[in-house]
Amino acid sequence: MPNAVLLDNVQHHDLRVIAGHGSHFGDALNEIPVFATEFAELQRDYPLYFRETENGGFQTYALLGLDKDENLFLADGQWQARHVPAMSNRGPFLIGMNDDQPMLMVDLDHPRLSRSEGEPVFLPHGGNAPALERHMRALRTIHQGVELNTPMFAAFQAEGLIAPVEIAIRLDDTTEYKMPGLFSISQEALSQLSGEALERLNRAGFLALAFQIVGSMGNMARIIELKNRKRAAL
Repeated sequence: MPNAVLLDNVQHHDLRVIAGHGSHFGDALNEIPVFATEFAELQRDYPLYFRETENGGFQTYALLGLDKDENLFLADGQWQARHVPAMSNRGPFLIGMNDDQPMLMVDLDHPRLSRSEGEPVFLPHGGNAPALERHMRALRTIHQGVELNTPMFAAFQAEGLIAPVEIAIRLDDTTEYKMPGLFSISQEALSQLSGEALERLNRAGFLALAFQIVGSMGNMARIIELKNRKRAAL
């Protein structure tokens, strides 16, 4: 559990954030939750799909690897993609709620935090340093995306767009990966929407998101390429 406290520019004036990416920062994941507010960027790099949540809703994920704790986009201490998902880019910072008002929190046990190395969190006179502003942009992406989640999936379900999908990847005669229990936007259902349904989705801002989910599956070829490159290097 994170040791989360309210971020304070007096108490935490000397906090610093270590940049870069790696398993020691918690980046060794084969999938990561993502949000509609970043679909436009994500769909250029990752396959996107849905999983059912415990409360009967859905959450979008980006595929990062095929084996457990495998992030194929990690190399040489960097995340090798055009867009790093906001859940990773938020670093040691979180959003807390107090009387329905968001508050900026920091996980004091996060491995990115230091008092001797990395970029400062605050400027010498107490203002936000560039590193904190960068992480706060990721937090805003998450916060706004969470608010969009329920109406977006309600609209997709109302138009009959969500359908089960099984991802099956064969690398050679003896190596195959199957990912059951996933959902996506049905390309067939999307293509058969009436003009009125298309207008409803477009007016709500969800039509482009549906197409981005469908288009993102073309990145499966990139996942296979990265996996084969890793296997060849072993």
